[in-house]
Amino acid sequence: QVQLVESGGDLVQAGGSLRLSCAASSGRIFSIGVMAWFRQAPGKEREGVSSISSRGDMTYYADSVKGRFTISRDNAKNLVYLQMSNLKPEDTAVYYCAAGSDGVPSLRLARYDYWGQGTQVTVSS
Repeated sequence: QVQLVESGGDLVQAGGSLRLSCAASSGRIFSIGVMAWFRQAPGKEREGVSSISSRGDMTYYADSVKGRFTISRDNAKNLVYLQMSNLKPEDTAVYYCAAGSDGVPSLRLARYDYWGQGTQVTVSS
């Protein structure tokens, strides 16, 4: 069983930056699996934001965040990060960390077996 705990969500003004962190409880699963960040705004479906391969050599981003968000991971510390810059009000959502089996990064929800509880990001205009 893998447990994921997100942190770093906050209220920030438009144009600002935040770094989200996700801590995984199971080291073995974390080091071999694809990790991703999803988000869900009120009244909307959960959507993929970014994904990273097990070794961190492949990343994938939703078009809406390309050039503004950067995903990274530290397998030695069982952590995955989402650096968010130039935040916009439309980035407001609960952000979720997800873990799946090894393979190509993907933003498909069904790809992922384990989910965190989420962290709130609010961007004011």
